[in-house]
Parts: sequence; C-alpha cells; structure tokens
Amino acid sequence: MKFREKGIFLIERKMGSSRRQFLTNLARKKGFRVEDMISDAVTHIVAEKNSPDELWKWLHNKDLGDLPGVEVLDITWFTESMEAGKPVTVEDRHRIGVSANPVHVKSVPQTIGTVSQYACQRRTTLKNYNNIFTDAFEILSQNYEFIESEGCCLAFMRATSVLKSLPRAIHSFQDLEGLPCLGDQIKAVIEDILECGHSSKVQDVLSDDRYKAFKLFTSVFGVGLKTAEKWYRRGFRSLEEVKADSTIHFTKMQKAGFLYYDDISRAVSRDEANAIGQIVDDTVHLFVPDALVVVTGGFRRGKEFGHDVDFLITTPETEKGEGILYNVINELKHQGILLYYDIVDATFDKTKLPSKRFEAMDHFEKCFAIIKLNKKLVKCDGQEESAGGKDWKAIRVDLVVPPVDNFAFALLGWSGSRQFERDLRRYAHYEKKMILDNHALYDKTKKTFLSAKTEKDIFAHLGLDFIEPWERNA
Repeated sequence: MKFREKGIFLIERKMGSSRRQFLTNLARKKGFRVEDMISDAVTHIVAEKNSPDELWKWLHNKDLGDLPGVEVLDITWFTESMEAGKPVTVEDRHRIGVSANPVHVKSVPQTIGTVSQYACQRRTTLKNYNNIFTDAFEILSQNYEFIESEGCCLAFMRATSVLKSLPRAIHSFQDLEGLPCLGDQIKAVIEDILECGHSSKVQDVLSDDRYKAFKLFTSVFGVGLKTAEKWYRRGFRSLEEVKADSTIHFTKMQKAGFLYYDDISRAVSRDEANAIGQIVDDTVHLFVPDALVVVTGGFRRGKEFGHDVDFLITTPETEKGEGILYNVINELKHQGILLYYDIVDATFDKTKLPSKRFEAMDHFEKCFAIIKLNKKLVKCDGQEESAGGKDWKAIRVDLVVPPVDNFAFALLGWSGSRQFERDLRRYAHYEKKMILDNHALYDKTKKTFLSAKTEKDIFAHLGLDFIEPWERNA
C-alpha cells in the first residue's frame, strides 16, 4: 500500500456492485487504500452517475453527521488518479456540488456502509453483534430445510450470513437500509424481534411437533431427512420409541449412531479436536512421513466447539497416497480405538470435470469414523464427565484424501462455512463465468482449468481479496 494517507470509499449506488468491485481491485493493485465501509478512515468519497442533489440527499439520509476535510468527488478524480498511478490534486471540477449542511465524521462509525450480496466478499469473524436475529433465522432456515422448502431455507441462510458480517448491532428498522438479501419475510421477523424481543414465527416453530421430531431424529449419526420423515409418519416422537420397534432395520451407521449417541450428540471441544489430530497425524506419518494432515471445518475457522473433526490428508506424490487410508484405519483398529468406520472409495475422474451440477459430496476417497479418545490425552479437558463415568469419549471423525493437485480446492471446500462456500461458487458462476467445486476451477470463457497450489491462488483467479479461514464464518 503506497498511499496510506488517502482512504477512498466508492459509492455503489448507480455504479453497481460488479463495477465497484472491479474498481476496488484496480485501485488496491496500484497501491491505493480503498475502504469497504464509510468510517473515519475515509478521506475521499467517490460517486459515479449521481446528481449532486441525489448524492447529498443520500449522504444525509445515512445520518453521518459533520465531515469537514472529507472530499466528495466525481469518478473523474478516481480515473485520473489511476492513470497517474497516484492520487491527483483535487480540483473544483472534481467536487460534486456544495452542501449547505456539510457533514462531520464523528457519527460515521454508526454507519454500516456498503455490504456485498456475496459472503465471499465479506469478512465474517466469530464476533456476532446480531445473535438475537441470526439465532431466530437459523431456527427458521432449519425448519424450512425439514419441510424441504429450499427457497425459503436459502433466503434465511443468506440473511443470517449478512447480519453476522455486520460491524455493529441492528437497533432499528432504518439500520437495514441498503443491506442485501433481506426480503419482506425476513424484515417481518426482524421487525417482530425489534418490537417484542422475540419472533412469534420462531415460537410457533419451536412448539411444532414435526420440527421437534425432525431435530431429534436427525441428531442421530446416519439419519437424514427421508428417514426422519418415515419415522415421523409412523407416529414416533422419541428415540426410545424408534429403538423399541423391532420392524425397523437400522443401517450399520445408524446402529453406531444410537450406540454412541450420548457422546457424539455432545459438542467436541478444541482440546479434544487437538488430541484426535495428534492421533491421526502420528498414524498417517507411520506410513508416509512427508504426508500433509490438515484439520478443516469449524476448527480451522477458529471455533472452540464442533460436532465432529474433519481432516484432509495428502502426499507430495500421488503414488505415496495410494492405500494410505486403509493403512490408517487398520492401524487405528490395531490400537483398539476405532469404534466405527465406513470407507468410501474414490470416484474421482478428471475426464468428467468440470461437473455442470454441484454435488454435496465430492469424489475423493474418504472415511467416516468414530474414534475412542482417552480423556487422559486431552490436555485441558474442562468438559463434563462422559456418559456412564467412562474414561473415554466417542468422537466423530472424517478423513478425506484428495490428490495433491486438487488439495487447495478440497481445503477451501472443506473449510466452510456452508454459506461462504455456496456464495463463492455462486460468485464464480455469475460474476466470473467459472465453475468452482472441491476438485477444480474451470474458466468457461477460456475453456481451461486454472491450477492452484494454495487457497490464495484460487481467490486470485476469481479476482477476490484473500479471506483468512477465521473470517469465513458466514
């Protein structure tokens, strides 16, 4: 960054989000500091195609207060600065109108600013200022998922993602102005919470017999929506009723799910994840000393608790990775700590890429397992005693083995969050005419695959600022 003293904010109004992003990337490459939100760090506000009256009315509606020293400029100042490779001197011809009520900076931190519709263009840490809304949205989106209303489910997931990324709490309906992905039904829920402190719609869902049954049934390892629907239609409302029915034939995975339910239905702590990681790491390196083992999912994004622990395993040479998963599983069996496993062989075929339709599960070799973790191996175990006073806990573990050439794409995909990945694929498709999944990135315009050794390479191909894993909690 060459010009730190100048902070530019590009107004998306009339300019459009795609052009704004293009100009932002261009300026940053040339060393300019471009802010994503209006704040006291902004020195130059730049607009395009806005009449003076419209623009000043828009700025005043933002309730920014008084801003002496902040230049409000036409796009010509920006383009001339790009051509010169440095901020050019501001002349009268660059300035947009003259406000009778110039604005001051001190209220600016209260302004949320421009927010992208894509989660992959927002930095979302674990700090959530809007839990009262997002907790409600997550219950509603889960309920819509249970009744297979995909559109409504996705709408509430997107709204959740937007509010989680905001730098401050929503206090009034006016705070929602300019925020993307907030349709009428979302705003109705927000309004309800602002007025009453809770949502009547959420209360209805929480008391709904079907929602409670589906939430309970799908908490069992190996039970999906179809099975939950079947059990609900048969009149079951508790796990005890399900287990007592002799006509039900459980899969191997469901049997393990019930057998270790008390353990695997409880959260996995970071300390437990680290202990499992040490076991997996040591076991893998018995067979391939230079293999790479990386924890993914929520723990890579900085979460302190999760429902399972996911690992990617790859080797510098593809040949070394052949059979590694079976070797690891046999060794864990030999150690007497493998309680359950299901290996899914690779169906990865380069000739079938790019896939025209995104699939929920990728085609790499993988194993869904339950590992017995001795509590003595957990360095800082502050959790309650395991069920039955045992000295061990059953932990859900996923092991995935992508080839080294596809490792960066697999790492990005398995790191999440779910909404971040969905919007990353959507952005690639609509904004870049590319196809992105856990296997590869394909440029449809150039009709070629784009290679990547790291996640940063993928972001660069997409023209996006790199977002660290702990900023992807969308």
